[in-house]
Amino acid sequence: MTSQQLPAAAGDAPATSLVRPTVLACGAWLKNRACLLRGDQVIWSQVHGDLGEADNCLALEASVNQLITRYGPEISAIAHDLHPDFFSTRLAQTVAAQLDVPAIAVQHHHAHIGAVMAEFGVAGPVVGLALDGVGLGLDGAAWGGELLWLDGADWQRLGHLQPLALAGGDTAAREPWRMAAAVLHALGRQAEIAPRFAASAGAAAAQTVQVMLERNLNCPSTTGAGRWFDAAAGVLGISVRQSVEAEAAIALERLAQTWLHQHAAPPARNAFDIGADGTLDLRPLLTLLLALADRSRDGDPHAVAQGAALFHLELVDALTQWTAAAAIRNDTRTVALGGGCFFNQIVSSRLIAQLQQRGLRVLLPRSVSCGDAGLALGQAWVAREQLMALHYNESEVTSCV
Repeated sequence: MTSQQLPAAAGDAPATSLVRPTVLACGAWLKNRACLLRGDQVIWSQVHGDLGEADNCLALEASVNQLITRYGPEISAIAHDLHPDFFSTRLAQTVAAQLDVPAIAVQHHHAHIGAVMAEFGVAGPVVGLALDGVGLGLDGAAWGGELLWLDGADWQRLGHLQPLALAGGDTAAREPWRMAAAVLHALGRQAEIAPRFAASAGAAAAQTVQVMLERNLNCPSTTGAGRWFDAAAGVLGISVRQSVEAEAAIALERLAQTWLHQHAAPPARNAFDIGADGTLDLRPLLTLLLALADRSRDGDPHAVAQGAALFHLELVDALTQWTAAAAIRNDTRTVALGGGCFFNQIVSSRLIAQLQQRGLRVLLPRSVSCGDAGLALGQAWVAREQLMALHYNESEVTSCV
C-alpha cells in the first residue's frame, strides 16, 4: 500500500462543516488498482493488472480485504464501475453487503474526470474531456469520447464523438482494419471495404465484415476515442491487428512525431463537424486520410506519415473548438482532461497549449494516472461527493421541519 496526500480543498461539499466520509473504491477492469479516500489522504493498493486474469482478481480481493481490516469501521461506502459484470463490481457489492454500507456505481468517464478534480482539489464547475477506449455508458452503449460537465455531485453528458460500429464486437478493438471498414460504412462507401482490405485482412474476412456492417449484424456502436485512433491506423495501413493494447495508436503517434519533426505544421483544414447536439464528427478527417492512403498505394513514400500527422493536428483542433465552446456555454474557465488517450504526447501537449491560448485553465493528471490505473480515485471522489450532497440535502430538510 502507498499513501498520497491531496490538496486540502479536494472534495469540498456544499456544507464544509460535514465530516467527509471515507470511501473504498475497487477500480476498473483494465490496469486495476483499488484505493481508499480518507479525508485528504489516498491509500492506494498495488496495480493488480487486468481482471481477465484470475491471479489479478485474487490480488484485488486481497488488497480490498487488507484495507477493510485496517479501516473497516470508517468506511461509509464502496464505489465501483457501472458495468455489472466486472469482478471489481461484484466484489464491491459483496463487501458493501458485509459492511452494511451502500455500493455506489460510478460511470467510467465520470470517474476519469473525478480523479482529476480530486488531484487538483477542484469541486467544480468544470468541463471534462474524457478520451479512452471504452467504458459502459448510462444508456448501455460503449462510451469513450465524452464531453462532460461536473459540479460537485452534479454531472451531465454534454456531447460525444460520432459513434462508430464495432464489426464483430470486441474483436474490432483488436483489429484496426475493422474500424477503418466502419468508417467507410459510415461514409456510405461500404462497397470499398472488401477491395481495400482483402489483401491485408483476407478476402473472406473483408467480405464478411462488409456484409455485417451493411446488415448491422453484431455491430454495436461506440463513441470511444481509441477506436478513432484505430480507424486512422487501419485506413493508413499502419496496423491490421494489434497484439497489445493501444499498439496501433502508439504506432500512429510515432509516425506523426517523425513527420512533425521534419515538417512545419500545415494550415488547419477544419476537417470535422460539431453538431447542435454536441456530437463531434471526425468523418471528414478520415476522408482526407483515405485519399492519402490512395496516394501511398500509388507510390508516395511520405503519404502515410503525413496522414498520421494530419490526424493528430486536426483532432487537436477539433477537440479545442469542441471543449472551448462547451466551457463558454457552461460559464466555466476550467477544463479537466482524463482517459488513456492523454498518454499521447502530441494530443496532450498541443491541446493544453491551444486551450490555454483561449484563456482556459487546463488540468491534466500529474501524480495520478490519467488512465484506468487512476480510476479508483475518481470513483471514490464521485461517491463521496454524492454522499455529501445527500447528507446536506437531508440536513436541509430536517432543519426546515
